[in-house]
Amino acid sequence: MSKITASVNRAAYPLSVFRYRNFAFVWASTTLVGMGTQMEAVVLAWFVLTRTDSPFMVGGIAAARMSLNILALLAGAVADRVPRNRLLATVEFLMTIFGVAMLLLILSGRLETWHIFAIAVTAGMVRVFQMPAAQSLVADTLPDDRMASGAAFNTLGRNIAMLIGPLVGGILFKSFGAQGAYIAIAALYFVSGLFALNIRSTGSAAGRAPEPLFRTVVQGLKYVKGQQVLWGTLVLALIIESSGWTFHTTLMPIFARDVLGADSAGLGWLLFAFGAGAVAASLGWAMIRNLRHVGKLMIGAVVFWHISILVFSTSQSFYLSMAILTMTGAGFASTQVFLLLALLRNAQAEYRGRVMSLRSLAIYAFAVGSMTSGAMAGIWSAPQAAHVVGIMGIVLVLILAVLAPKLRRL
Repeated sequence: MSKITASVNRAAYPLSVFRYRNFAFVWASTTLVGMGTQMEAVVLAWFVLTRTDSPFMVGGIAAARMSLNILALLAGAVADRVPRNRLLATVEFLMTIFGVAMLLLILSGRLETWHIFAIAVTAGMVRVFQMPAAQSLVADTLPDDRMASGAAFNTLGRNIAMLIGPLVGGILFKSFGAQGAYIAIAALYFVSGLFALNIRSTGSAAGRAPEPLFRTVVQGLKYVKGQQVLWGTLVLALIIESSGWTFHTTLMPIFARDVLGADSAGLGWLLFAFGAGAVAASLGWAMIRNLRHVGKLMIGAVVFWHISILVFSTSQSFYLSMAILTMTGAGFASTQVFLLLALLRNAQAEYRGRVMSLRSLAIYAFAVGSMTSGAMAGIWSAPQAAHVVGIMGIVLVLILAVLAPKLRRL
């Protein structure tokens, strides 16, 4: 009996991170805001596609949401200077306001395509401050020996959002139109802000003499430059943002309509399958007490992820495509777990905001990759664009593995 009890305790040990009150609120806040963001991504993609009938414009709206990610450098410096919980709450309440603005334009009948792009750009500028604050708070609210579980559960929360958000967004869009979807999106952003207000960790450099913001940014860049594991991990983030990420965001709506003959609800089910694989993988990694060989696992996960994209691009069956997407989601989620853990483990506490802001800045590559993928799908086809995405991701990550040996040995 004692052996059974001990086995149960070992299995349940990773879940005990939720006994840390502040981490539980961080997790709830980031999961809910992620759900709203995922819903908004699929709603905007389908909305723009149906209004314009242009794959390039679908890539354009995805790029617009990330177009001001250059401000991530500033966001990281701010996250290292002010209470991160307050910064997170402010961002999420502002996202609520933008969601309500979009809803009012839809209800008034005055919404035009340029309005969609303008709101997407403005909201994206604010959202840049979310990632450095939220992901730094994972480390701020947990002891060092629980960081691996925290990173895995943080990724799990984001993948739960990816599992539920697109499906609900697609169904709401089909059933109630864009206005019904945006009511839910704004509500999720608002509740996530309430959770952020309950976090009691500041995570800021309190008590230290304030330095000029520009100097704070430069110090962060110099710190990362001197750490091969950190810059190698961030380069890997650039690779996946410009390749694999564009597949399930920009290319998936085009695959759904033009290759698989699906509607917005069908797109939601495809992304649900992707999210299911992501949730399963991140939950599996969360159950491992002490993750080792993170560098090798991270590189392997990227290769697996992009191979699955190549396999998906050959399918013309809706249900086979769903099955393949569970594998794609698993590779995606595994990469996210290892990437976050590598950054949190190897960044000093006073630099975490700036390091995570550089991770956020890597998303800028997504804007370029998204527009390129959309353009390739428009000129050639979605399968051809997916071939380029898959091959590019595999080749670039293998080159990085050679150029950054410390990353492999992490």
